[in-house]
Amino acid sequence: MRFQANRDVFSEAVSFAVKLLPQRTTLPILSGVLIEATATGLILSSFDYEVSAQTEIVAEVEETGKVLVSGRLLAEIASRLPNAPVRFSTENSRIKVSCGSASFTLLSMPVEEYPSIPQVSTQSGLVPAEEFAAAVAQVAVAASRDDVTPVITGVQLEVTENSLSLVATDRYRVAVREIDWDPGSNTAAGTITALVPARTLQEVGKTFGHSGTISVSITNSDDRELIAFTANKKTVTSLLIKGNFPPVRRLFPTAIDNYAVMNTADLIEATRRVQLVLEREAALRFTFATDGVTLEAVGSEQAQASETIDAILSGIETVVSLKPQFLLDGLSAVHSEFVRISFTKTENPNKPGPVLITSQTSREQAGADSYKYLLQPNLLLR
Repeated sequence: MRFQANRDVFSEAVSFAVKLLPQRTTLPILSGVLIEATATGLILSSFDYEVSAQTEIVAEVEETGKVLVSGRLLAEIASRLPNAPVRFSTENSRIKVSCGSASFTLLSMPVEEYPSIPQVSTQSGLVPAEEFAAAVAQVAVAASRDDVTPVITGVQLEVTENSLSLVATDRYRVAVREIDWDPGSNTAAGTITALVPARTLQEVGKTFGHSGTISVSITNSDDRELIAFTANKKTVTSLLIKGNFPPVRRLFPTAIDNYAVMNTADLIEATRRVQLVLEREAALRFTFATDGVTLEAVGSEQAQASETIDAILSGIETVVSLKPQFLLDGLSAVHSEFVRISFTKTENPNKPGPVLITSQTSREQAGADSYKYLLQPNLLLR
């Protein structure tokens, strides 16, 4: 196999192919990148039996063929090559990579032992790339990082007619966002659900965020439930998480009369300042009153802090204690100048319910997006 390619294009393609590979794997062969030189260019692929990545680039191919090489090593080399065309050739089990005055010789891995890359042919629908990337960033932060309960380490995608909902929870908060969905010719497909690992979805959002439109394919074949995202000659596939996602939508109230509106940046900065004296895992006390919201932190005997910022309160004065980082995650996902924090009720009048965080276009007008973030430290789903 022999080809020549643009350095930047080749480096970006290798970087994309290895991005989703695990840092450590029990099978060394799964750390490889498969490079196939065809008459029209190069196809670079990676696969670890759960996630795959594949991209096509233009190259001057002198001799077609396939080779498997250590992915992260090739990515490191490609990112540091001088500004010149990359020449790539193989001879027996040796791979030669040269660029300008730099030259590397690598050992190839056995192609015949590499698993087949998953192929998903049926398109389920299309989503606007920028909206999808923004929605993933807003929602995925609420997914659990505890592998003990795999079902909540993912983001639930729910397709109904012309809408795609993204839902995530870690039992202490729930995040939901809806965006447009173009079903294409699959108008009679009905409701589609897919539970996608949050880490994979976050990488898809970052990678495809400026791609215009992303094609999404969800398929069940050979006892494998897969989802594929494709844009700009790049494809990422992922196995879906098996299990029933908790019915967290029922936790959202239909209407709330008691809420406060304040400047988002002011609340973020005040929270970051006051939390400095807190011990780990401690909560901040928020008192929402007619003259503003007061944040209070009681740390050790040597350190306490408080701060009051402007707020408009609708309803009665309310006091809640919230974990600052969880609150900051929700506030950072509200892409608006103002934020509304609404207070739900419980059967126990002395025990506040979860707080609902939504965007606010102005002090008086609610936001136009559909982002919702429900938070309370003792929000445990049974």
